[in-house]
Amino acid sequence: MNRKERLRNALQLFGIFLRIGAFTFGGGYAMIPLIEHETAEKRNLIDKQEISDIVAIAESTPGPIAINSATFIGYRSCGVLGSVAATMGVVLPSLIIITLIALFLRQVMDHRIVRYAFLGIRAGVLALITKAVVSFWKRADHGVFGWCIMLGAFLWSAILGWSVIALIALCAAAGCVYCSMMRKRGKMQ
Repeated sequence: MNRKERLRNALQLFGIFLRIGAFTFGGGYAMIPLIEHETAEKRNLIDKQEISDIVAIAESTPGPIAINSATFIGYRSCGVLGSVAATMGVVLPSLIIITLIALFLRQVMDHRIVRYAFLGIRAGVLALITKAVVSFWKRADHGVFGWCIMLGAFLWSAILGWSVIALIALCAAAGCVYCSMMRKRGKMQ
């Protein structure tokens, strides 16, 4: 890829992630369906299975999932220039919006229309997160072990109030032990 193509691709990535960052409320998980649509379905920058891998990597590395995902997709598509462009695209709208909100929040938060707007935004965010869960669910392994991990994590979180970080660490350790046992039995590569 020559310099001109790389610059054009980086600008395209900036535009994609600028739109995603500007029109998605609710954080990184709410952005996942839009990132998948724009990068995998619409433009074939990555394939659908890679989205699951990207989310897993983005969740396990420090930082917001949207920024980590944008950085990874940008790098895969266009190298360092692409990662910088995608990251700046996803960050810039939030930075501008947060700055404006900080300037005007006290004057507008008491308005009924603003409160209702935030109620509507919450409902939309819930729909986007639900879509992400359903999408990942369709691609997930539905074996007995996966069901047990899911049920256990839900119960420990919802009923016992365990820390999400502790649950992630425990589930990761259980997955490593399970895979190790399956390899020893010759049931897994």
